[in-house]
Amino acid sequence: MKSVLCRFAFRSLAASLLCFSAAAHAQLSIEITGAGANRLPVAVADFSGERIVSQALASVVRADLERSGQFRLIDAGATALAETAPVSYPDWKARGADALATGSVSAAADGRYETRFRLYDVQKQAALGGQAFIANTGQLRATAHRISDFIYEKLTGEPGIFSTRIAYVVKSTGRYELQIADADGENAQTALASREPIISPTWSPDGTRLAYVSFEAKKPIVYVHSLATGRRHVAANFKGSNSAPAWSPDGKKLAVVLSKDGGSQLYLVNADGSGILRLASSAGIDTEPRFSPDGQSIYFTSDRGGSPQIYRIPAAGGGAERVTFEGSYNVTPRLSPDGKSMAFIARNDGRFQVALMDLASKQTQILTDSSKDESPSFAPNGRMIIYATEVGGRGVLAAVSSDGRVKQKLSVQAADVREPAWGFFVK
Repeated sequence: MKSVLCRFAFRSLAASLLCFSAAAHAQLSIEITGAGANRLPVAVADFSGERIVSQALASVVRADLERSGQFRLIDAGATALAETAPVSYPDWKARGADALATGSVSAAADGRYETRFRLYDVQKQAALGGQAFIANTGQLRATAHRISDFIYEKLTGEPGIFSTRIAYVVKSTGRYELQIADADGENAQTALASREPIISPTWSPDGTRLAYVSFEAKKPIVYVHSLATGRRHVAANFKGSNSAPAWSPDGKKLAVVLSKDGGSQLYLVNADGSGILRLASSAGIDTEPRFSPDGQSIYFTSDRGGSPQIYRIPAAGGGAERVTFEGSYNVTPRLSPDGKSMAFIARNDGRFQVALMDLASKQTQILTDSSKDESPSFAPNGRMIIYATEVGGRGVLAAVSSDGRVKQKLSVQAADVREPAWGFFVK
């Protein structure tokens, strides 16, 4: 009966979202706890056309921009404005808006919707451009995210991340789920469910595959999972532990941690599981590898010097160079998309917190005020870092901007959420 009601209600975006939320029992909810210092005032008017659909679409755009922490939303009033409507720049300037987005949504004969929008610079009294999209009802939320990306890039000069996806692991009683959701936490879908732990998901650079570690065979094994087909294959299943997969920038290889030769050491393996190559040897534990964006280096955590610190080696193997020196515990290196900075977890006065290092100057900043942070992951534009932490004894996800000003909390009701990974831009 529920599926019949959902199909009947598909003419409305709002109804389709309700149906989807009813099916997704582990939807992420986002709470904004901080914002940027100099937010750009933007007005997003209700789009003209079919009222429920257009209002819901504009609401998603507003929520995207607000969540970024880069914008301050100006009340646009209740009047819908099409992209072709004349703009009274003095009126919008008087309201305090520096930019204005207008648009329309119209139903086509085949049941799809055509969405058009235009963005205006109120101060310069000029149009900044616009786009048109054809989408079915189930794609309207994605259309809204694409509009948000356009607005973000036009106004900041950087690509927006609203159309990207995140992966994470949800743990409830006796069950682990590897889930994928839109960047705003909506549209959550389960890629894998298991009674045994799932850890370390990581996106392939083209966004079509996930590598992860599953314990379903009662030992840690590295898998590569195709999101389009749901099929997967074993990438590393050697004697002992197989863990911590990390994709090379070309998507052809994985850096993995294996204990097959004694101790946890770094290896390279082709994504299909062939061609194993040992990268380094040490008397300590080497783990948590991550390629630099140019593919020339691999950063990793090691206790070879007596305490857990971050090191770097050439991607072809060779001598290791220590990267972190401040403090006695620095782990989980994650490089920014431009390769200029590194997020990691530092122990600071007994608290485990997300830190950011400028790799050129070696200057480090603690970004979070929590105490049990782990698993940082950069957004593909480098502006935000998602990570796992603990609130009230329960695992939640959180996000912080690279300057530490914008903060968000992402949680699932009555479940622990861990192991976040932010996906790449998908062309």
